[in-house]
Amino acid sequence: MPEFVDLLLDTVFLVDARGRIVYVNAACERMFGYTPEELMGQSLLDFVVPEDRARTLEEAKQVIAGHSRIGFENRYIRKDGRRVHIMWSARWSEKDQLRIGVARDVTEQKHAEAMQLATYAISEAAHNATDLDVLLREVHRIIATLVPVAGLAIATCDRRTKQLSFSYQMDRHGNSPVLHEPIACQFCAQVICNARPMLSHDAALAALSGNVASGDDSGPWLAVPLITQQETIGALVVKGDPGTHYSDKDKELLHFVSGQVAIAIDRAQLKTELLRAARYDELTGLPNRRLFQDRIRSAVARCVRKQSLMAVLYIDIDDFKQVNDSFGHATGDLLLREVARRLQLCVREADTVARLAGDEFVVLLEDVQTLEDARAVADKIRGAMSHPIDVDSRMLRTLASIGIALYPEHGQGIEQLLQHADEAMYADKRNKARVPT
Repeated sequence: MPEFVDLLLDTVFLVDARGRIVYVNAACERMFGYTPEELMGQSLLDFVVPEDRARTLEEAKQVIAGHSRIGFENRYIRKDGRRVHIMWSARWSEKDQLRIGVARDVTEQKHAEAMQLATYAISEAAHNATDLDVLLREVHRIIATLVPVAGLAIATCDRRTKQLSFSYQMDRHGNSPVLHEPIACQFCAQVICNARPMLSHDAALAALSGNVASGDDSGPWLAVPLITQQETIGALVVKGDPGTHYSDKDKELLHFVSGQVAIAIDRAQLKTELLRAARYDELTGLPNRRLFQDRIRSAVARCVRKQSLMAVLYIDIDDFKQVNDSFGHATGDLLLREVARRLQLCVREADTVARLAGDEFVVLLEDVQTLEDARAVADKIRGAMSHPIDVDSRMLRTLASIGIALYPEHGQGIEQLLQHADEAMYADKRNKARVPT
């Protein structure tokens, strides 16, 4: 009879009431990596993955109570460290005081199901995510259901500069960062260059930076490239707990999932760029007219609610057309970028500097106390613009004409405020033209 049982593809266990393995057939070595001699006398629960032990113990109690069970699933750790998914059929022999269990390896089936579910889940996440950060958090959650994850990081390449940076880092407790970025960037650059998964450890990553002494080999890092149909856009890095073993199946699964993640990230980045292009000026990076209109509407609503004051500064660069005509539009573009930079340095972080068109800029100042506060900012801007600007090795001098409108003194509607500030700006320009040089 034992010889016949050893021919079975499934593994047969006889386990006593204490959970000790009394007998196991030869199929156990193929399934678990251990010989029957190595398993007999051991507690079966010790080979169960820690996360599944509580419910496995509860299942064993049900079987001992006389309830035959079919189709219970849990996971075990093989001798080589890999995890296997097992489906059980079990009953209790009252006569022999033994649990009789038949174990079937369903790892391949689970692997296929996991890839299918992950593909669907990531596709859904990409469709429903409101922004890239929300998407990456959901990707983290999905991946944590597939492989052991102590932390996850995602490095992406900037579309324009190709600079590699980490757009996401989080451990299982929600803490960030989870890795040392300069070292991890080198590691990810290798993964991207080779376009294939790589496995490393903390000590090896420390050695990558030349800091061998600080290498604490506390867990593995598995990185897979994020590849779209056109290019490699980054790398996904999974951090494992000490003792975690990432198998070839884990690498294959993550490599498959990374393709879905790459497509999702690529789409989210494109969506973000399109939204930014619709709201920000491409040349200066400042809010454009549309975004400025949104912000001034919100600012007016806050002023009404708080009974506070707000100022609008309308700014025009004097003789800008002459710069374009004399030196070309490329030089004019460089001048506008520098003007935008200086304007931002003249205001608070909470204030808004926007480019409306050409050389016309506007500044929105909230929570001002008096008109003099706005005039002080205008004087600061004039002073900043009066300094020579180095553009393509040419020292250009330019001045700014500025008009001020105060809410609600100069209008309670947005158009009224902007019209008043615009007229005040042209008055400032005319006054300067009358001053003898």
